[in-house]
Amino acid sequence: MAKDNEGEEKKYGDPAKFDPEFKGPIENRSCTDIICCLLFIIFIAGFVAVGILAWVHGDPKLLLYPTDSQGNLCGNGNYATKPNLHFFNLLDCAGFASVLDGCPTPQVCVATCPTEYWAYAIEIAKMNLGQEPDWDKFVCIEGVTVGSGAGLTAAQIEQYVKDQKCAAYTVPSKAYGGRCIPSLVETIANTVLTTDVSNTPLVDSSGNNVTNDRISAGTAALALVLSAQEVVQEIFTDMVSSWYLILGGLGAAMVVSFIYIVIMRWIAGVMVWFTIFAVIVLNIFGIYYCYTQYVALENVSGADSSIYDVGFTTNLSTYTKLQDTWLGIGIALSVILLIILLILIFLRNRIRIAIALIKESSRAVSNIMSTLFFPLIPWILQIVLFAYWGAVALFLASSGQAQYEVQDYNSTNTSTASNMTGQSCTPTSFDTSAVSSTVQCAFVKYGATSLYYQNLFYLQIFNLFGLFWVMNFIVALGQCTLAGAFASYYWAFTKPKDIPTFPLTASFGRSLRYHLGSLAFGSFIIAVVQIIRVMLEYVDHKLKDSENRAAKFLLKCLKCCFWCLEKLLKFLNKNAYIMIAIYGKNFCVSAKKAFFLIMRNILRVAAVTSVTNFLFLLSKLVVTGAIGTLSFYFFTGKITFATAYVPNLKYYMVPIIVVVIGAYMVAACFFSVYNMAVDTLFLCFLEDLERNDGSPEKPYYMSKELMSILGKKNRKEGEKEKKGCCGCC
Repeated sequence: MAKDNEGEEKKYGDPAKFDPEFKGPIENRSCTDIICCLLFIIFIAGFVAVGILAWVHGDPKLLLYPTDSQGNLCGNGNYATKPNLHFFNLLDCAGFASVLDGCPTPQVCVATCPTEYWAYAIEIAKMNLGQEPDWDKFVCIEGVTVGSGAGLTAAQIEQYVKDQKCAAYTVPSKAYGGRCIPSLVETIANTVLTTDVSNTPLVDSSGNNVTNDRISAGTAALALVLSAQEVVQEIFTDMVSSWYLILGGLGAAMVVSFIYIVIMRWIAGVMVWFTIFAVIVLNIFGIYYCYTQYVALENVSGADSSIYDVGFTTNLSTYTKLQDTWLGIGIALSVILLIILLILIFLRNRIRIAIALIKESSRAVSNIMSTLFFPLIPWILQIVLFAYWGAVALFLASSGQAQYEVQDYNSTNTSTASNMTGQSCTPTSFDTSAVSSTVQCAFVKYGATSLYYQNLFYLQIFNLFGLFWVMNFIVALGQCTLAGAFASYYWAFTKPKDIPTFPLTASFGRSLRYHLGSLAFGSFIIAVVQIIRVMLEYVDHKLKDSENRAAKFLLKCLKCCFWCLEKLLKFLNKNAYIMIAIYGKNFCVSAKKAFFLIMRNILRVAAVTSVTNFLFLLSKLVVTGAIGTLSFYFFTGKITFATAYVPNLKYYMVPIIVVVIGAYMVAACFFSVYNMAVDTLFLCFLEDLERNDGSPEKPYYMSKELMSILGKKNRKEGEKEKKGCCGCC
């Protein structure tokens, strides 16, 4: 049996050997993975170059301001006084295709959206009676002049309307995102709309009646996309009114998280054992309850039927009336209880080790207090990176020149000219005399045919990959820095006396000076997996309406596999960075060393990882719940002495939600440091067990509590070793 264990150990490499010169993170080291570092620098240069190209060619105003059919930006430049886009015939805008590809009706910039029902027939009637029409009601495209000085006849105006150069009607509208969207709340469904004064029916340029239902159908997609702007503005106003209170809530989360980490050394054991005990009690109660329900149904008619006989039903109460249901649940709870009891019997010492490591990590954080505030540096870098990526993506999306295509606004036109629809054109040189009067050269989108514009999609992919790679690099830099600081703590024989001066600063300097290439290598691997996952999501979106079930199943499997792969690689990379911080070797050597060390102690790793992950999740939820509850009572005015400080808000839940999300992020930031401390001290602890034996020449560096759990101690000169725990810990 001993030979089998020895062979298993050899399979995962030789245990670490004692080195009398080793006193913690090695100072004399050399640069690692230099080629990866050079490639990363080249990539960063390319990342910046793409940003410069996007800044030169892009114009976010194209996305911020609506564009009319003649390519003019409403609310900008010469059209600064006309910020709203008016649609001639919104009946043609039905469907989300209009949001993506543009609404196939003439559009023109206007100063204000229409506020009343109006039809051009009213003005025609006035002219036929010799009266002066209300010229201000007409909405026409640029280049078409209507007014008392234009000398137009009723027939000419009617022709303008038929040619879609002037709007046939208007309805009361409200600006959403700079687009005039009709307000039809008070109208009756399918009612023919009429003007306010003469009750003249509203008709479009083809003579069809305009009804509420037709308008609603035409504007539904646009309204759904654009009406959110008003809500966003109100939310933004609430945020501005309560920003200082939100910052106060986040500050409170920082204080609570800090206090929680400090006292973790005293409450960690209580929390873990209480949770395990509570789970056991709940399982026993569940088994007892299932037994009582099973017995109660013994003499009930039909209760002895099989679940297979009942089949599937949405009425879940049907299953509660069957003995088989309670028997199955009882058996499942019994199996879970048995597994928990076996874990407690055989892995209790490993659970105690996990608790001791959590306590020791709390001491490490307390002794190196700067580690709690170090995450602010990666956090700021990540914010700057995300802002840069968002700006580049925005400029890339707005790159291009106005593109025009032939549009025939008469859907019944079957002339040869109508076959030109969709072809590219230039407004200044488009010959309107050679085509039908309803055919126009209209703006459709922004783009171009040059090499740069043809590869905008690939530049967006490159920009996204840059986000992933650099983001993971920043995370890796933070992990490697913290690992070096906590390793300095562990390998100090007399704590805190032997802890080096400024261990965090020294570790940060080593990471920057020697290991940028290794960190870039590890982060590149994660970035590749993440970009593949994005591509799979894109393919899944494209296949959403596909009926090929085999392809969908394969895609789901691939998404699941790459999700698992990413989690596994992040775990391995994190441990590799710890080894890099301690020994200064390259990424592959460090990853191999960490992996073999973990595999030689796989049961300890499983126990420690499970306990710490559970405890940290519970801790983050406690901090978030406490701050969230406090903010709820404050913003809802339930704290009587603080009601004078509560601002008047439209949505009081907005600051509460922001505080809750922010509190969780703050807690996650603090506990990520704590988690890194546990992982680093754990690997150091495993190496300590392999390197040393407790003799005066090779003393253990672990805490006395850990030595007590393992039945070990540092012996004095001439004292013999006593075996403890039968080697099972």
